[in-house]
Amino acid sequence: MAKYPLDLVVNGSKYHFEVEADLRLVDLLREQMKLLGTKESCGKGECGACTVLMDGKSVASCLVLAIQANGSEIVTVEGLGGEEALHPLQQAFIQHGAVQCGFCTPGMLMSAKYLLDNNPRPTREEIRAGLAGNLCRCTGYVKIIDAIQAVAEGRLEQ
Repeated sequence: MAKYPLDLVVNGSKYHFEVEADLRLVDLLREQMKLLGTKESCGKGECGACTVLMDGKSVASCLVLAIQANGSEIVTVEGLGGEEALHPLQQAFIQHGAVQCGFCTPGMLMSAKYLLDNNPRPTREEIRAGLAGNLCRCTGYVKIIDAIQAVAEGRLEQ
């Protein structure tokens, strides 16, 4: 099968790949780059587990062909922060008990980041709407919404 050049920036670093036309972005991130925070669950863009930011927009990486991301900047949950410096959303999810099994958490964090990047002071209703594409089987979403609201209102414990 033919391979196509792919240049992109992932979490601030430049990469070059030769990819097949049918390779999905989620597979590139997980299998070739070993960025395992981006999860695949439904493979149909309905669950939000594979959410990443592509050029600042929230996308379901299971629905994006890798070559469609050529020239793009991708941010995954690994690009938010780490053990040394958690992103405020990561810190809030921990403080508010918004992480249960953790499978949906990376996608929730990325959707929350997109929401706050575009609406820094959302209402609870706007937070709910911003998470509409993310499914969680463990919670009623209350703690997740509380965590996002705490970041929006600047109420993080230090």
